Amino acid sequence: MAGLNIQRNDTVQVISGSDRDKKGRVLRVFPDEGRILVEHVRVIKKHLKQNPQRRIQGGIAEQEAPIPVSNVMLVCPSCNQPTRVGHKFEGDVKVRICKKCGATIAAKKK
Repeated sequence: MAGLNIQRNDTVQVISGSDRDKKGRVLRVFPDEGRILVEHVRVIKKHLKQNPQRRIQGGIAEQEAPIPVSNVMLVCPSCNQPTRVGHKFEGDVKVRICKKCGATIAAKKK
């Protein structure tokens, strides 16, 4: 899969699925799988076995599961709306821009 327009710590909004219209911060990006991990979105329950040697308490824990990147849209920090992402060069640095307001989102890391 090609490079993703979404990076870690971006704010995204879910546009489809059971968690539709939820906003959250991107915790982790999996570009090879085309998935991202979003805070407080697609929370699943995981059963943990107790392990006293590692000080793990048993029980049922909640954690986020990855969702497809096609189910989210980046939220522009300036207009606070979900938007598509464009790219342009400022000098020799490639930056992401908001397609709605034209504001620069952040420098794309290589």
